[in-house]
Amino acid sequence: MEQVRFEIIKNERLTESVFEMKLQGSMQDLPEPGQFVNIALDGHFLRRPISVCHAEPGLLTLIYKVVGSGTEQMASFTRGQQLDVLCGLGHGYDLSKAADRPLLIGGGVGVPPLYYLCEKLLEAGKDVTVILGFNSKSEIFYEKEFKALGAQVLVTTVDGSYGIRGFVTDAMKDLDYSFFYTCGPMPMLKAVYRCTNTSGEFSFEERMGCGFGACMGCSCKTVSGTKRICREGPVLTKEEIIWQTQE
Repeated sequence: MEQVRFEIIKNERLTESVFEMKLQGSMQDLPEPGQFVNIALDGHFLRRPISVCHAEPGLLTLIYKVVGSGTEQMASFTRGQQLDVLCGLGHGYDLSKAADRPLLIGGGVGVPPLYYLCEKLLEAGKDVTVILGFNSKSEIFYEKEFKALGAQVLVTTVDGSYGIRGFVTDAMKDLDYSFFYTCGPMPMLKAVYRCTNTSGEFSFEERMGCGFGACMGCSCKTVSGTKRICREGPVLTKEEIIWQTQE
């Protein structure tokens, strides 16, 4: 964990409720795909955990959805504003498990951490397929960015207004893949679990207190014992998940 002062160089709307924020600052170590940061906000006791969409030396990209007073405050931030950020939090995705044809499955604001993962897998020479799931065309973001990386990209919309009509699982039926990585809302994760035929890794969202394992507020049971979503997670393997504790 590293505490860094970042300067906002971009904070722009991608959709009606989703924003992309770019931060500039000196990090000793780059976060890994699947890790998150914790942002201090004025007037809020708890920091806000946001998954890392992309990282490179001196630059951090975050994508967040406005869902409450904290993220609403973030949406009002302007270029040049300074932020106090805890970096390198959580246990990210294990890229060594990908084999040759990894499948990435993202739903809504579960999409951002998969972008960074996709980039790293492609750099390692993997044949990557990405499924992006949204409710409607108006909610879609980062399709072009994934394609620009060189991945095969499939988009699903529940209302059929764009791409494949239905859920991410409807796009998975005929795909051949060696391993999967996923992040998204709980109903989607459960559906992915039921229809996948290989091992994989799931990134979970949880209400966090401290964000680095001290308060034990986000603990959950797994087949290998109690784990903290903020510390041993947010990524858990398919084989260790006990679903009734993830509700």
